[in-house]
Amino acid sequence: MLETIGFVDGNIDHLLSLTLEQISIVGVAVGLAILTGVPIGIAITQSQRAAEIVIYIASIIITIPSIALFGLMIPILSTIGQGIGYLPAVIAILLYSQLPIIRNTYTAITNVDPALREAARGMGMTGGQRLWRVEIPLAIPVIMGGIRTAVVMNIGVAAIAAYIGAGGLGVLISRGITQTDVRQLIAGALAVSLLAIIADYFLLWVQNRMTPKGIKI
Repeated sequence: MLETIGFVDGNIDHLLSLTLEQISIVGVAVGLAILTGVPIGIAITQSQRAAEIVIYIASIIITIPSIALFGLMIPILSTIGQGIGYLPAVIAILLYSQLPIIRNTYTAITNVDPALREAARGMGMTGGQRLWRVEIPLAIPVIMGGIRTAVVMNIGVAAIAAYIGAGGLGVLISRGITQTDVRQLIAGALAVSLLAIIADYFLLWVQNRMTPKGIKI
């Protein structure tokens, strides 16, 4: 352990650089997943059949081993000269993020109390107004729960992206394995775990800030 501490102390700048790379990959991917997944989750509340199909497809994607999905990106994106590196990592993580975000959004919107919808309708609100002023605010805790799940899960997945040249903290882990260097392996694993914990608590704070006061536990 002392050797690992010494390694971290002597390579703190490099470690911070890799951490920023990891945050960039996950942040961009999950950000795009939110922009696509939340609207999809809302849209499929209008059709049970559509919801079943979309969630089933997203469930299949998340069962694909991460290293295999990264591998699938190589021939597809090689056609535009981006077979390895940042782009395939972001796309793969974006795909992995869809299930928790879509499913939680769908569940949250469909579970809004019908009486509240009727009350909003009685006040003369349109469908769009009910969605933005009533349904989404009430659904925020569950939607944020899906986002937190996607972020924490994919911080770990992003570490594997180092094997396709995307950078991030996985570089330490892969080097630790190939060079039989326990210091790098432990430092990388601990850094990934710590980043996941910090991200989860930060998003929990964001969730609490966004949740209407009337429904806070």
